[in-house]
Amino acid sequence: MSEKPGSDAAPNTPVDDDDTAASLQRRWLTEDWAAVVVGLVLILLVFAGVIPGDLIP
Repeated sequence: MSEKPGSDAAPNTPVDDDDTAASLQRRWLTEDWAAVVVGLVLILLVFAGVIPGDLIP
């Protein structure tokens, strides 16, 4: 049998990778906040008269 030395896990056992899940959550949170910031900037530009209100749906 050719197993990796020090491997105690069963071959079909899923690996719970907390670091990967945490980095994925941080990336989604960043995308959400970026969308919020872009939306607020668009609203401010419409209120300031820089962008006509009819241009944004």
